[in-house]
Amino acid sequence: MNVYMTLGTYDYLASLTEKHDQNIFLMQGESSSLAYTEGENIFQEPRSYETVDHQGELQEEGFVVMNNIPVTDEGRPLFEDRFKNRAGAIEDSPGFQAIRILRPTEGNTYVVFTQWKDESSFEDWKNSQAFQKAHKNSGPQSKEKPSFSAGPAYLTKYHMTKPD
Repeated sequence: MNVYMTLGTYDYLASLTEKHDQNIFLMQGESSSLAYTEGENIFQEPRSYETVDHQGELQEEGFVVMNNIPVTDEGRPLFEDRFKNRAGAIEDSPGFQAIRILRPTEGNTYVVFTQWKDESSFEDWKNSQAFQKAHKNSGPQSKEKPSFSAGPAYLTKYHMTKPD
């Protein structure tokens, strides 16, 4: 499955939903709006990804966290294998809706896209023992960065929105 994302003003991105007969998810962050679609590209300047793994169905309402992780060329197989063989604890977390592990078609920054019922569900996961176990060797508290790391990871957060 291919995934495409683009940034823009909320009004412009909302207008795309009227022009295309395709499911487009709109999200509002602190400083930007984002449109996300799976399947065919409809954006002029998309960020393009291939799905490595996915669970759950995306919902029109919820809170989205994208963990943007730069990965070395040599580290791609290791990174992808870790996610394909993850324990799956996140899927059992209260408020979890969906996860997408996204491989960039250009560049080196993977996106671990998670959707939650609300922000507090994400915070509860982040403070859980399951999170600590899943991130014990590569999480934010880890002293050594994983061998696949090509630089610091960063989070982007969005609230799902619906066009008026």
